[in-house]
Amino acid sequence: MSISMYQVSVPVLSHALTNLAHVLRKGGEHAKAKGVSDEVLLQTRLIPDMFPLLRQVQTATDMAKGGVARLAGVEPLKIADDETTLAELDARLQRVVEYLQSFKPEQIDGSEERAIVLHMRSGELHFLGQAYLLDYVLPNVFFHCTTAYDILRQIGTDIGKKDFLGV
Repeated sequence: MSISMYQVSVPVLSHALTNLAHVLRKGGEHAKAKGVSDEVLLQTRLIPDMFPLLRQVQTATDMAKGGVARLAGVEPLKIADDETTLAELDARLQRVVEYLQSFKPEQIDGSEERAIVLHMRSGELHFLGQAYLLDYVLPNVFFHCTTAYDILRQIGTDIGKKDFLGV
């Protein structure tokens, strides 16, 4: 039995973002107990040249929604990057998970050979659907989810591997 493009995208990405929302809520509880404002928490970074927590979450959601939409051959949902609170960031995560789950298998399956072109500041990136999903979208989403998790761990949030994995 083979695994479909839908099975490798929508459920996997939905699960990752749901788990990210979970660790973010725990991080918010920890910060509140320590008297740390949302503003300070959302601007926390691992090191100066990395994105802060806020941008890690925004990027993870952008990669997930853009990835699934492009595999389906539709324009990605547009969301302004204007969150300033944990509640707004949590709402963004929920909105993107709902968006991902609105796609049907027949929209994604068969997209292995779909030509996908990304217009980046550095130029165009060209992919076929399967390579786009496996080599670009999934690694990027997990990179940003992991970095957000690491920021929350760094500030002392009581989270572990089970929280990240959602088991």
